[in-house]
Amino acid sequence: MPERVVFMTDRATVLLTDRAWPDDEIEREIVEAGGLRFVSGPPEPASASEIERLVRCHTPAAILTCWAPVTATAIASSADLTVIARMGVGLDNIDVDEATARGIAVTNVPDYCVAEVSDHAVALVLNWTRGIAALSQAVRGGQWQPESARLRRLASLTCGIVGYGRIGRETARKLGAFGPRILVTGPTRPAELHGAEFVSLAELLERADVVVLHAPLTPETRNLISRAELARMKPGGLLVNVGRGGLVDTAALIDAIDSGHLDAAALDVLDTEPDVPHGLRTAPSVTVTPHVAFSSDDSVAQLRRSAAQEVVRVLGGGDPLHPCNPLVRKTTKAKEA
Repeated sequence: MPERVVFMTDRATVLLTDRAWPDDEIEREIVEAGGLRFVSGPPEPASASEIERLVRCHTPAAILTCWAPVTATAIASSADLTVIARMGVGLDNIDVDEATARGIAVTNVPDYCVAEVSDHAVALVLNWTRGIAALSQAVRGGQWQPESARLRRLASLTCGIVGYGRIGRETARKLGAFGPRILVTGPTRPAELHGAEFVSLAELLERADVVVLHAPLTPETRNLISRAELARMKPGGLLVNVGRGGLVDTAALIDAIDSGHLDAAALDVLDTEPDVPHGLRTAPSVTVTPHVAFSSDDSVAQLRRSAAQEVVRVLGGGDPLHPCNPLVRKTTKAKEA
């Protein structure tokens, strides 16, 4: 494995590939205060080829990326590259294997939006049990028919959470306050369940009225919920996805909704985003929000600060706080200015 190089020169470049907010002032201030050069790419995520061109042009020592693809070619295009910092949690837009092979650290910010994503998941569940959006739309359309409401008592239901990490645990805690039975599943049994029941994915799907997806997107979890899994779900249930769009086979989900097997779906993420398939846009029982579960003024500011501080820390010779490819060890040497 090649040695990573720490750049002590004040001209090392940090490239921001894209952003999901109006400006780059927080990132720029932190990076430039660290004596580094800051380059900001286009606000919207550019194509892989455009990101590769930006990397070739600026040869950054660090890449800050939100959603833009950081491919193997992009990673190989800068001999100076030392760290890639994901401005978020998931790593599916970064070729982590290529970075690891080249001794380049990959980091994320795993704790910035725990409150927001878990709040969003609970809100989507309550929107279904209490019919908030549908009833509001009916009233705005001139219908005042309380007798037509078909609402649910959350305390009488079983909620299943797929992915019991930081966010999954918080969602379980918040949902648990309403009194339902909580089932959880994941690759390993957690040491503490806090009143939840750990089961297999198959059992969770068969028993839960509500299934909430918090799993990361990996080759193993892509299409985790496909036709077979949807068929296992209880008739009349709700599927909530606030993880990654690729966790769900969208065509299979549309068929499950159209057939009436599932009562509803609530999605903050899509594998086709920003495009919303016709079958989701036109289904009255499907709620879609535009990948905003992570978002609040507080969480976004925390995210931006944490990611920018991470690259300054690593380029200054420190270890990352949140390494995502732990096989990359700190075997660095200073580069002469």
